[in-house]
Amino acid sequence: MTSTFIRHELKAFWRSKNTGKAVAVRIIMGILILYLFLNVLVVAYLMDKILDHAFPDESVVTSFSGILLYYFLIDLLLRFQLQELPTLRVQPYLHLPIKKNTVVRYLSFASLQSFFNLWPILLFTPILLKVIRPELGLTTALVFFVAIMALTVFNNYLSLYIKRRSNLNGWVSVGFAIAMALIMASDFTWHIISMRQPSQWFFGHLHTRPLWLLLPVVLAAGMYYINFLYLKQNLYLEELGSRKTAYKSSTEIPVLNRFGSVGDLVGNEVKLILRNKRPRSALVMTVMFLLYGLLFYTNKHYGDGWKVFCGMFMTGIFIINYGQFMFGWQAGHFDGLLVSKVKFSDFLKAKYLLFTGVSTVAFLLTLPYAYFGWHIIVVHFVMYIWNIGVNTSVVLFFANRNYKRIDLTKGASFNWEGVGATQLLLSLPLFLLPFVFYSPLAWLGHPDVALGLLAAIGLFCILTRGYWIEKLEADFNEKRYTIAEGFRNK
Repeated sequence: MTSTFIRHELKAFWRSKNTGKAVAVRIIMGILILYLFLNVLVVAYLMDKILDHAFPDESVVTSFSGILLYYFLIDLLLRFQLQELPTLRVQPYLHLPIKKNTVVRYLSFASLQSFFNLWPILLFTPILLKVIRPELGLTTALVFFVAIMALTVFNNYLSLYIKRRSNLNGWVSVGFAIAMALIMASDFTWHIISMRQPSQWFFGHLHTRPLWLLLPVVLAAGMYYINFLYLKQNLYLEELGSRKTAYKSSTEIPVLNRFGSVGDLVGNEVKLILRNKRPRSALVMTVMFLLYGLLFYTNKHYGDGWKVFCGMFMTGIFIINYGQFMFGWQAGHFDGLLVSKVKFSDFLKAKYLLFTGVSTVAFLLTLPYAYFGWHIIVVHFVMYIWNIGVNTSVVLFFANRNYKRIDLTKGASFNWEGVGATQLLLSLPLFLLPFVFYSPLAWLGHPDVALGLLAAIGLFCILTRGYWIEKLEADFNEKRYTIAEGFRNK
């Protein structure tokens, strides 16, 4: 996958309108960097003589060990000022079947290509070969080299982490500048501390305690992991580019404010329904079918079984009619949902809340049917519990198997867009499942017990809704890319 990212980045570079200008700038920068590297090589070759002249009372190994932490302190400061953040146009990849870990890992390792990571190799390899290897042996020279490279990697990811945090909070960069100033002032001005002592203490004992090498290695690995987690948590379109603010609900329906982000999702769903022809027709049909009971309750030939059917139909027609095309209603912006920082569990909770709200209103609107007897209202309430407990989960289960997009602007009349085998299969459990539990007991002469059983099952599903949301989320994660691919087919 890394080779694919590199190939895409090269294509994006060469196909850009500003390719000529970018190439010219890179050539000039390359010449300047090459000149700097030549100067570094000269300093590296003469470093043993420079150290011997600067610290005549110390051996070259001791003086070399004492300056290394100073180098990394200056290196960190220069990185913060000059090192660029590795970039990748992540939007085209986030909705594809590519793990976020792969994208983040590419971004993390791409940063190692910085010329800052080449400096210590050019600067310190000559003195390791000329001084450390002859005096302390090849193994110690290798230990020194690995320790230096580990601290280089640590600096690399530390500077990137600070810069990324600074993009979201300017006080981070202020705090970093103050910390660096205090360290330098404490050493060179106030003489409170000296970086040479811990530097000599650590690197001066590497040849006798090579296991100390684990310390810089662990620091480098830990900083990489911290940077990796931070990138992964912020790998969204709305992150790493703007300041985070406290959450504020934006829904225009006041009652939804108490539900936070879930309420916002429901508010957006309501706007989708009201502003587009086909979903709005589902809401209109819901209102019209509330008169469905007049066909049954005015005719005494229909028994209690028809009351169950009618109660389920009137209080759950929106779940059946609107839910059978879930998530096709969001087909036009489904890729945007996949790459946004919207938890799919919240997305599911919003669907549950929408279905519960509409079914509650539908049940309240059926209360006038009490004119035909209070038993009808009891049946309606039982089927209302069944709908928001069982049928909502069944609808969302089949939604994970719906890969057909819907054009929201088209009307419902003679419109078969989005209709497939999933919708036909969906009707069977929605209409037949309650009678699987109701009919045997009703046939044995216990219709009230059958109604109690339906209410108990519906209530059980409501109380265990968190469990069903977890299962539906896991099922969706297995099929999300297949769904997205189906929704892209116009």
